[in-house]
Amino acid sequence: MTQDPATSGSETSASGVPGGPARWCGSDTGGTFTDLVLDDGTIAKVPSTPDDPSAAVARGLRDLAAGAGVAAVEVLTHGTTVATNAVLERRTAQVALITNEGFADLIEIARQDRPALYDHTIERPVPLVPRAWRSEVRGRLDATGAELVPIDVSTIPPIDPTVEIVAVCLLHSDLDPAHEQAVLAELAHRGIDAVASHEISPEFREYERTVTTVIDAAVRPVCRAYLRLLDGLAARVLVMTSAGGLTSATAAADHPARLLLSGPAGGVLAGAAIAEANGFPDAITFDMGGTSTDVCLVTGGRPEAAAQREVAGFAVRLPSLDVHTIGAGGGSIAMIDDGGALVVGPQSAGARPGPACYGRGGGQATVTDANLVAGHIPADVEFPGLGRLDLAAAQQALAVAGVDAAGVLAVVNASMEQALRRVSVERGVDPRGLALVAFGGAGPLHACALADALGLAVVLVPPRAGVFSAVGILGAPVQVDLVHSWPTPLDHHGLDDAARRLVDQARDEAIVCAGGATPGAAPITSVAFDCRYAGQSHELSVPSVEGFAATHERRNGYARTGTPIEVVAIRATATIGAPVAVTDLPAPALVRTAVLGPMVLAEPDCTIWIPSGWRADPGIAGALVVRRT
Repeated sequence: MTQDPATSGSETSASGVPGGPARWCGSDTGGTFTDLVLDDGTIAKVPSTPDDPSAAVARGLRDLAAGAGVAAVEVLTHGTTVATNAVLERRTAQVALITNEGFADLIEIARQDRPALYDHTIERPVPLVPRAWRSEVRGRLDATGAELVPIDVSTIPPIDPTVEIVAVCLLHSDLDPAHEQAVLAELAHRGIDAVASHEISPEFREYERTVTTVIDAAVRPVCRAYLRLLDGLAARVLVMTSAGGLTSATAAADHPARLLLSGPAGGVLAGAAIAEANGFPDAITFDMGGTSTDVCLVTGGRPEAAAQREVAGFAVRLPSLDVHTIGAGGGSIAMIDDGGALVVGPQSAGARPGPACYGRGGGQATVTDANLVAGHIPADVEFPGLGRLDLAAAQQALAVAGVDAAGVLAVVNASMEQALRRVSVERGVDPRGLALVAFGGAGPLHACALADALGLAVVLVPPRAGVFSAVGILGAPVQVDLVHSWPTPLDHHGLDDAARRLVDQARDEAIVCAGGATPGAAPITSVAFDCRYAGQSHELSVPSVEGFAATHERRNGYARTGTPIEVVAIRATATIGAPVAVTDLPAPALVRTAVLGPMVLAEPDCTIWIPSGWRADPGIAGALVVRRT
């Protein structure tokens, strides 16, 4: 199913060639649907193919070719959930670990803090490397990177033949990678694939660096095979990272841990852009798809960033947007638990069989079925690739589960309300001054109820809301993020020179990564320093050491005048903007005049529910601005 840009009245593609092929295409693979957007605004939405996600992308490109006359795509930008799902479902490679003598159990000992402080029964996730596959090598660096004991690769024992890849993480290799490089060379000599910590996360804190390296190794085989299947679909493939930038398919395949929030990052970028264009630089992006809901705080037009995230209980120390995810989506299954309570999710009906109303043999009641029965989705609506929804099947599924539509919607809304509070109220941000940017196939169905619960001022529904993450991926910049530990925290001599070298490296890598995909564009660079007061165990990332005290006071309410400032890491970013901006796409007019609720607006890629007491007006760049009457 394709949609031509409404109201554009033009047959000229963004490449400037009348009737010619579009140059760029953004694609986002989700748990239920795979979405594609061309740089002329044409969209395609097809069911995902979990066994081979590239098959759905290929089908979407064929649909675009048939509907928009696109013979070929020059640049395919792609967001993926493959790495995330592999970790969540433990469908990872067989991984071994090589570390220093005495440190084989580090990934199991972890940190002393517990996931739930007062829950003594809670269990940590089982490490991705079993104890029998953790090996130790002789050699040691001290905390400044100086060698204490030379590396002796002859002490590396034979690797089990069933191991697919080896993760290498040695003490203080963030300061000097020589020991890790020696181990990599030895493994290469033995014909064993391996990844080392200095290649993926050259930062201090041994536990987090080790876990990040293990996860990178664990998902490399599956992601490498999948990304290679995308190669033939376009002249050049760029992949979205968790940090909100595009990297080459080769770089993504080599270090796929950078892709753990690949898809959601695109929606956050696009949501921030559309909110700022409509006069709301402070907002929360709310992306509700078929399997999960992703929310992120935006302040001053910029999404919140994080240097470390947790995925499936594992600490991943890599730059990312600070997206909070819960298992609540249109496909989330509703049931009565053993205690007689109604629960919704995190289990999902997924793409196959999907909700009962999809008519694919799924008999379990889901959020989509509840929305259909409640009348929030018109009974005669047709979903892409599915045809008309089956209202009778949805009613039967709810009846068999012993649940009612209103109850299902109330429970799932409560879960999503908590997620919104997590990124606003719990961070000291008053949600009443924020806009809620609602997208994803199910987001605009629930947005007004959530805004009511939190007292948010306005709901924004962007154009192409159902494929909005793909829109954001289409308009994302090529981006390189580098980090390097600073060896002498209290001695800042040479810090500026080191920062300049890191910036130059990021600039050069960004140019190579773009590979001519954005001709004539020059990289934009920035630098930041991870700083803390002496004695602290947490850092703040600031543009300059001199500005640390002011930032600390703004974040924490106080500054320590006269206390030495430690610098523990340098960060550099280089970006090359895409030729397609979110607000540049031809804007389909969702609403031309004011619409008063209750009203259902059925779009080709999503459904929008305007409840009683709300009014929708046209906004900038094709957005829908929904306010209370």
